[in-house]
Amino acid sequence: MTNIKEAIKDTCYIWWDEMRQVVKDEGVLIFFILVPLLYPLLYSWIYNNEVVREVPVVVVDDCHTPLSRQFARQCDASPDVKILSYAADMDEAQSLLSRQVARGIYYFPSDFETRINRMEQATVSVYCDMSLMLAYKAVFQTAQAVSMQMGAEIQKRLGQHFTTREEQIAVQPLQAEEVAIYNPTGGYGSFIIPAVLMLIIQQTLVLGIGLSAGTARERNRNHHLIPLSPHYSGMFRIVGGKALCYFMIYLVMAAYLVLVVPRLFGFTSIGRWDYLAMFLLPYLLDCIFFGMVVSCLVRYRENVMLLMVFITIPLLFLTGISWPQSSISGFWQGISWLFPSTFGVRGFIRINEMGSTLSDVLPEYRVLWLQALAYFILASLIYRYAIRLARRDARLFSEE
Repeated sequence: MTNIKEAIKDTCYIWWDEMRQVVKDEGVLIFFILVPLLYPLLYSWIYNNEVVREVPVVVVDDCHTPLSRQFARQCDASPDVKILSYAADMDEAQSLLSRQVARGIYYFPSDFETRINRMEQATVSVYCDMSLMLAYKAVFQTAQAVSMQMGAEIQKRLGQHFTTREEQIAVQPLQAEEVAIYNPTGGYGSFIIPAVLMLIIQQTLVLGIGLSAGTARERNRNHHLIPLSPHYSGMFRIVGGKALCYFMIYLVMAAYLVLVVPRLFGFTSIGRWDYLAMFLLPYLLDCIFFGMVVSCLVRYRENVMLLMVFITIPLLFLTGISWPQSSISGFWQGISWLFPSTFGVRGFIRINEMGSTLSDVLPEYRVLWLQALAYFILASLIYRYAIRLARRDARLFSEE
């Protein structure tokens, strides 16, 4: 019973000592408080428009007929495309495209209306700037929608049908209805922001823990990871006390990131809060123990910043959000399993945007708990080695 009381007392002491160090360290406060508060707001404001509107397009009209002008006017009337100007030839249009004054070109050949009047297939050439996929989507899909609508009108005039119903069947014998699920607006923000929010939790936790460990090494004698104190005598007490400090801070930060930010900007958020809370529990513990392991492996506080800046973008790709998971090679999928964000992002998106229950994300949920246990054991072993190293140096110092 006495040992249990001492363990609890030492754990509370380490928790309080770590909390004081966090409050005193401006760098740690920035990554624990300021960055999680402001970083998602910046991302959300950038992507708050969700979709690209009024993409500038230049028209090259070698046909100069009412039908070609009608096609251009209908494209201009759409919300996604804005006809910037009419170019005299393709060279002028390519010049505007290369200077990114325009993002696309609509070219009407001289026989555009003639071929239609002959009941032949006419062609409208669409040139898109592929450097921005959202602009390409707006330019191409607008031209496709207008061509289908004008084609239907031409078929009605040439078909000589007697009733409106006959015209509808002739133009569209098989009707397809498009229903956007999980992301009704088709917005880029609703697509990317949930993954970014989970990565922010991991990134800021690892950065803050790494800075705190670097400060401890600089403050303690002989650059030890832990101070020479009787309270820092057990590896589980050290890991438990420090983890409790970080967990208490990020309970508030995580609730703000996953509950407040999506609703503040109107992003898709249909998951139940209790499922989100139960899923975030192993994810936070996983990120905390992972950050403690990383902080033990880097000697100087600046190194952890360089490391996280280097791997953050690859981690976003490895989650399977920006690139299909099935298209990622087995080697890189194995690498991605080492990081909490891989399974955290996948599970969070299914719960928050698809309305999944905890049983639907059970594989990710179990892996997060297994990762948290593995990193907890690894962090404990590293701190055990740090305790032995500190005691050895203390004996050598006393003998001298």
